[in-house]
Amino acid sequence: MSMTNVDSWAVDLTTIGPIYPMVGTEGLLVVLGVVFWIGWHIWQFRFEKRTYDEDIKLLSEPGKLEQAMRDHKL
Repeated sequence: MSMTNVDSWAVDLTTIGPIYPMVGTEGLLVVLGVVFWIGWHIWQFRFEKRTYDEDIKLLSEPGKLEQAMRDHKL
């Protein structure tokens, strides 16, 4: 199965042109990757902050921190 008209690699590849699919979308894919990466970090930061705040609220109740330190389930 061939996606290009290349039957042999024993040719000058500069005369053939692009030999991979979706040529020209590299910039768009980089932008989408960076947006996804930054969005994931923002989501992760908010998720961890919410979890941390819940833990602080739970452990600030009287006696809960001591129970947690003794490996008791809260």
